[in-house]
Amino acid sequence: MAFDGTWKVDRNENYDKFMEKMGINVVKRKLAAHDNLKLIIKQEGNKFTVKESSTFRNIEIVFELGVTFNYSLADGTELTGNWNLEGNKLVGKFQRVDNGKELNTVREITSGEMVQTTTFLTNLTHSKNIFSDAF
Repeated sequence: MAFDGTWKVDRNENYDKFMEKMGINVVKRKLAAHDNLKLIIKQEGNKFTVKESSTFRNIEIVFELGVTFNYSLADGTELTGNWNLEGNKLVGKFQRVDNGKELNTVREITSGEMVQTTTFLTNLTHSKNIFSDAF
C-alpha cells in the first residue's frame, strides 16, 4: 500500500531521448514533455487501480499482480505484460505488440517521491519520471 496515493510528475530525466528511441515522433515528444501526468494509485491486496490523467487523456487501468493484460501508451503504442511486487518495488515487464521489444518499468518510493524508471531495449535506453505526492 506504499504506492497508494495521488502522484504528480515533478521532473523527468532522459525522457526525450527515451521517447526518440521508442520511435515517437518529435511533435508527440514535445507534447509529452508537458503532459502534466497525474497518477492515482489504489491497492487492494493483489489488485491495483491506477487512474492516469494528463493533458492528453484520462484512463483507468485495473490489474492484478502477475496477471498479463494489454495496455496502450499515450502515443498509441500497444503493450502486453504484467506487474509484480519485488520487495518494495513495483516491477512491470511488458512487450510492444508491434515488434516484440521489451519495455520494463520499476516504481519505487524514495524519500517521499515515487521514482519510475522505464527501460527500453534491454537497458540500452532508460528514462526516469519522478512523481511528488500531490497532496
